[in-house]
Amino acid sequence: MKVDSKIRSVQTLAADAGWRNYYFVKVTTEDGVVGWSEYDEGFGAPGVGTAIEKLSSRLVGQPVGDHERLYSELYSVTRPAAGGVVALALGAIENALLDAKAKALGVPCYVLLGGKVRDRIRVYWSHCATWRINHPGYFKPAITDLDGVKAIGREVREKGFTAMKTNIFIYDNEKKNPRGWRPGFGVPAYPERNVDRAVLRNLRMHLEAIREGAGPDVDLLLDLNFNASTEGYLKILRAIRDLDMFWIEIDTYSPEALGLIRRQSPHPISSCETLLGIREFLPYFREQAMDVAIIDTPWNGVWQSMKIANLAEAHEVNVAPHNFYGHLCTMMNAHFAACVPNLRIMETDIDRLAWDHELFTHVPEFVDGHLVMPSRPGWGTEPNEEAIRAHPPKSTTGGLASYGRKS
Repeated sequence: MKVDSKIRSVQTLAADAGWRNYYFVKVTTEDGVVGWSEYDEGFGAPGVGTAIEKLSSRLVGQPVGDHERLYSELYSVTRPAAGGVVALALGAIENALLDAKAKALGVPCYVLLGGKVRDRIRVYWSHCATWRINHPGYFKPAITDLDGVKAIGREVREKGFTAMKTNIFIYDNEKKNPRGWRPGFGVPAYPERNVDRAVLRNLRMHLEAIREGAGPDVDLLLDLNFNASTEGYLKILRAIRDLDMFWIEIDTYSPEALGLIRRQSPHPISSCETLLGIREFLPYFREQAMDVAIIDTPWNGVWQSMKIANLAEAHEVNVAPHNFYGHLCTMMNAHFAACVPNLRIMETDIDRLAWDHELFTHVPEFVDGHLVMPSRPGWGTEPNEEAIRAHPPKSTTGGLASYGRKS
């Protein structure tokens, strides 16, 4: 099979993923090579699938190996509305082309990216306590009090993971019934994103509980997302100044504001998971606004993400993948993480849906808190179409951020 094999069809598929759906692109060539990628419409990005379908006619009949040229042409014809959902569609297409090209060559995708510099990738347990609090119907045991938070901290350590990331929660007067505090995503639904004493008190209580469970040797990360203004972020950083934190994750569309925060922060700052393309990352690098640049490779495309990582290295900044999707996304991110010299750590969700393993031909292998890189062609896993049909997608909230809601 050759990399100049022409693209015969481009399809999108979806599967039930609990409170959201998983979404996939399938590229098939005239020689029968199939390339896959996973994308997302549930994190504030409705309509990605529609954009992919609109652009797919430009791919049919083109050589599957020409991913850089095809990406450039698709960018050119969408330039007046570059970014946003269109950029996510381009990233999803690029990732499927990379998978097909690697399979046509019979090599893992990391070979296309310059070759791996590591065989094992350190990961952190993301949404630790978060999924079991926000979605008790899907993840067990559900967490209903601080004892449950301590217990999952112990579980992280006992299962051999060396790092974990959690979020902000508010407890009742009896320190029970936690609920997610995510005003940046409309939970609770007020726009001002102010941080008051109750938020600071509850956050510290939550962090101390998960630390008590995990012990002193597990790194602790905190994700603040878009949930405060600059003033609020600084209040949080002062309130947890004395705690041992691996990083504090902050999202803001002002590189100047983030630079101000970083210069006053006692903890390393990570950011940029919602940015698209080198042009959006560049002002943050120039401002030296963060210690770690988080790159969403399903959104940007893994090939384009390598360029962003190179730019980060030129500015003495490490990178980390944004990864809270299905197993295919995990492996796409793993190939990226295996190849970039300036990797800090990789995000992954360890709490999984009961049927996740059915939807993919292979699941990631974790040993001692590290993901072990496979040598299978392409991304090393692909969707199981029979299982996808058995778990049809459900109607969602129109692609709006919803993972802070109870399920």
